[in-house]
Formats: sequence, structure tokens, C-alpha cells
Amino acid sequence: MTHDPALEAHEHAENAEHAAHEHDPFISRVSITVAVLAVLAATAGSLETIEAGGAITSSSEAVLAQDKATDAWNEFQADSLKKHIYGIAADAGGANAAKYAGTAKEQTGKQAEVKKTAQDDEADRDKLLSASRHHEHRHHWLTAAATLLEIGIAICTVAIITRRRTFWLGSLGLGAVGLVLAAAAYLT
Repeated sequence: MTHDPALEAHEHAENAEHAAHEHDPFISRVSITVAVLAVLAATAGSLETIEAGGAITSSSEAVLAQDKATDAWNEFQADSLKKHIYGIAADAGGANAAKYAGTAKEQTGKQAEVKKTAQDDEADRDKLLSASRHHEHRHHWLTAAATLLEIGIAICTVAIITRRRTFWLGSLGLGAVGLVLAAAAYLT
């Protein structure tokens, strides 16, 4: 069974419409509450899904950035070894000593570029990990918001069945707290 917030909202709205046909003002108010809570729950559920996807995407991109940084650091180490080998060859003297010294100097310049690339890739990784954590944080708040809104819908159903105002007021309270949590997802 899939969790489709839009479908659930539609079903709740239909149930509310059927209950409203009884022409009882209380039932009509509770039915409207069900419809509103269903739309809010569907919205929170959709935003929750978007944030979860953002967290996964950012995390995956961070792994790729780390892989690029690791490759660049490996290249940096290889260039360092080459520089040292050419330096040793230049220090040994001989007919190609000047050539080896020049090659060792070139490796030093190349290393600076590779080091900058590795550091940039690591900075990208850090930004992406931060974005992933931010999406995950929002996801948690939206999960709680959607849950409270859906519980509010269930309590509205109890209010319709029992015709008790306290259940309806409780569902309104849960809906309000759910809205606050959804807003907190984007304010914290």
C-alpha cells in the first residue's frame, strides 16, 4: 500500500462531503475541518518527500565531491613522489641534472594547482553535507507535522461519530500544532 498524500486528501474530502449532506451544522463544521486538515496533511507530506529527496541528492553529490577530492589528493601525492625522485636525480649530478631539476620545479607548480583543486572539492563536499543535514532537519519537522495533521483527521472522524465537540476542538489543536511544526521546518 503506497502513501499518497494527494489521494488521501481527496478521500478525506469526499468523506467530509458525504457527512456534510446530513445538514447538521456541527457535522458540517467538522467535515470542513477534515477537508482542511487533509489538504494541510497532503501539503506537509509532499514537502516532507521533497526534503527527503533533497537530503539524499545532496548526500550523494557530497560523496562524488569527496571522490574527486580523493583523486586530486592522490594526484598531489604522485606529483610529490615524482618531484622528490627528480630532485634526487638532479642532486646526483650527471649530464641530465639540469633537466631533472627543471622537471622537479615543474612538479612543484603542478602540485599547487592540484592542491587547490582538492581543497575546492572538499569545500564543495562540506557545503553539500551541510545542505543534506538542512534538508534532513526539515524532513523531520515535516514528518511530525504531517503525523499530527493526520491524527487530527482521525480525531475529527471520532467527533463525527460521537458528535462530541471536545474531539473536534482537540483535532483543531492538533492541526494548529501541526501547522506550527511545518512552519518551524522552514524557520529553524
